[in-house]
Amino acid sequence: MSAVEMGARQREISVSEFFTKNRHLLGFDNPRKALLTCVKEAVDNALDACEEAGILPDVVVKVEAVANGDAPPPASQASRFRITVTDNGPGIIRQQIPPIFAKLLYGSKFHRLRMSRGQQGIGISAAGMYGQLTTGKPVQITSRTSARAPAHYFEVQIDTKKNEPQILEKKQIAWESPRGTQVTMEVEGRYQKGRASVDEYIEQTIIANPHVKLTYLSPEGETKEHPRTYHELPPSPREIKPHPYGIELGMLLKMLQDTKSHSLAGFLASDFSRVSPRLAEDICKTARLSPRARPRDTHGPAPETLYKAIQSTKIMAPPTNCLSPIGEKALLAGLYRQIKGDFYTAVSRPPAVYRGNPFVIEAGLAYGRGPSPEAESQEKKPIPLAEGETQQDDAELARVIRYANRVPLLYQQSACVIYKAVLDTTWRNYGVAQSRGALPTGPMVIFVHMASVWVPFTSESKEAIADYDEIRKEVTLALRECGRRLGAFLRRLERADSEHRRRNIFELYIEEVVESCNRLKGGRLPTAKLKEQLQKMALKRTGGEKTDELLGKNGSGPEGLPHSIIVTPEGIEGEVPVLVGEASGGAVSPNGAPKEDEEAGEPSRRSGKTRHRAKGKREAARSPARARPRGKA
Repeated sequence: MSAVEMGARQREISVSEFFTKNRHLLGFDNPRKALLTCVKEAVDNALDACEEAGILPDVVVKVEAVANGDAPPPASQASRFRITVTDNGPGIIRQQIPPIFAKLLYGSKFHRLRMSRGQQGIGISAAGMYGQLTTGKPVQITSRTSARAPAHYFEVQIDTKKNEPQILEKKQIAWESPRGTQVTMEVEGRYQKGRASVDEYIEQTIIANPHVKLTYLSPEGETKEHPRTYHELPPSPREIKPHPYGIELGMLLKMLQDTKSHSLAGFLASDFSRVSPRLAEDICKTARLSPRARPRDTHGPAPETLYKAIQSTKIMAPPTNCLSPIGEKALLAGLYRQIKGDFYTAVSRPPAVYRGNPFVIEAGLAYGRGPSPEAESQEKKPIPLAEGETQQDDAELARVIRYANRVPLLYQQSACVIYKAVLDTTWRNYGVAQSRGALPTGPMVIFVHMASVWVPFTSESKEAIADYDEIRKEVTLALRECGRRLGAFLRRLERADSEHRRRNIFELYIEEVVESCNRLKGGRLPTAKLKEQLQKMALKRTGGEKTDELLGKNGSGPEGLPHSIIVTPEGIEGEVPVLVGEASGGAVSPNGAPKEDEEAGEPSRRSGKTRHRAKGKREAARSPARARPRGKA
C-alpha cells in the first residue's frame, strides 16, 4: 500500500464515536454496572440543578423492567429496564435540551472552578448513548422552567459520527409539575440487590445528602421513601479563577494568548486568584520581564521564565468559598439516619490544596450494631456480591464508603486513595482489631468524603480518586481523629463496664451482710438504713454516677467527644442535629419546626444543634426522638 493510499484512509474521529467503541471507560463495563451508572448520572444532574438554583431537591427515581414480549419478566431475570428520574429543579430552556442530553463534552461545569457533582460534560449524554446502542431507544425529556411556562417534550439521540444531537420529536405537552425536569431512558442492564447496586447507591446518596427528599421505586415494585432529614441547603459554592500553582506551561501559553488584559501584570492580577497587582509586578521582576509588556507578544523563552518565576514565588493558598462540604452536623444526621450503631462521630478537616486546587476531606464513623443486640443475633441472609468481588472469610470486616463531591464511589475500591489510607491507618491504637494490611475488624462503617473543585479521578468513569500525597495525608489525619474519638469511647465503655460488674458483685452480698449484722445485734439493727449506706458505699467505690454516665444509664452525653452521638437502650446522647419528633409525626427542621412548615417555603437558615444533657426521668420525658425508627445498615 502506497503512502497516498494510506493517507486517503485517514479521517477524523468524533468523541462520541470513540466512546461508542470504548464505553467501558465511562462505566458501562457490564449490564449490572451500566444500570447503576445510568441512574447515577441522572440523579447527579438533578441534584446539581436543584442546588445551583437554591431549591431543596425532591427527586423521584423509578426503575422498571421492560417486557421483550407480552408481560414484563421478574426484575432478577429482566435484561432491559426503563429508568425515569424526575426532579423539582429550575428546568431547562427549550434550546438547551437537545445538546445537554445528546452531545458529549457539552456542559456548564468543565470550564468553571467550583464544586459540583458533574465536571466533564459527559455523564448524562453518555448514559443516553448507551441506551441508544443497546436498545435503539432515544432519550425522552420533559422540562418546564416555571408554572406559567409551557412544558416541552423532546425525544433525542446522538449522531455518533458528528457528536451532534438528533431531534426525533419535540412538542409542548400538559405536565402536572410546576417546574422541573424528567428524563427517561431505556437501557440494557441487570438488576441485583447487594453491594454496588442501585439500591446501595440510593442509600449512600442519602447519607451524604440529608437535605434531599428521595423516592425510589425499585424494579421489584417496592417504594422506598427517604424523607428530608436536614432542612438547610449546602452553602452555595462560588466560582474562582485558577490558582497559579495549578497550571502547567502549556496552559500558561494558552492563557497568554486568550487574555483580554493589555499588560503582563494586569494579566497575572486579573486571570489568576490570589495574585494582587503588587505581587504581579514582583513576579514580572523575578522573571525579568516588563510588567507593561503585551501578553500576546510574550514568545520564545519568556513564557517558561515567567512560569518558573510563578512557581518560585510564595502565593497565598486559593480561596475555599468554591467548596460546599457536607458539614459535621449534616454528616451525623445522615449516618444516624441510615446506619445502625452505638457510636457515631464526624470530622471536617481544614481546607487543603493539591496542584493549586482546594479540597476538603470529611470523615465519619459508625460503630456497633445499635441498641437491639438480640435482633442482630438472628441469622443474617448472605449479601449478594458485586461482579468480581470475593467473599471475605471474616464477615466482621469494617465497611468503607467513599464519596467525591457528595457522590458515592461504588467500584474500584482498591485503586482509591481513600481505601489505601484506611488500610494504612493503625486501628489497633484505637482499640479495634486489625490484621496487617487489612481492614479493621468489627461492626464499623467508615465514611470518607472529598470535596474539591476538581476531583482527580483515575478514569472517565469517576470510580476512584488518584493517590496524591496531599490528599492521602488529609484523609489519614481525618481517620486518625475519628479513631481517637472511637478509642476514647471504647476505653470509657470498657472501664465503666468493669466497674459496673464489680458493683453488681458487691450488691449480691449486701442483703446477706445486712441480715448477718441484724442477727448479731439481736434484730435491733435498722436494716433499711444499713442497706442504703452499703449501696451508697458500693456506688462510690465503683465510680459512682460517672460509671452510669459512661454506660448511658442516666442519659448523660459523651463529654469530651465533639460532634459525636452515643446510642443506648434509653435513647441517644450527644450532638443530634435532626430528630424525628413524635409530636409532629415527621421530620423536624434544625430550628424545631415540623417538616410540613418548611416544605412549602424557603429552607431554614438557623443552626441545628440539639444537646441531650438531662438525667433520669426528665431526659425520658423531654426526648421524644428516642422511639424514632432506625434505618438499615
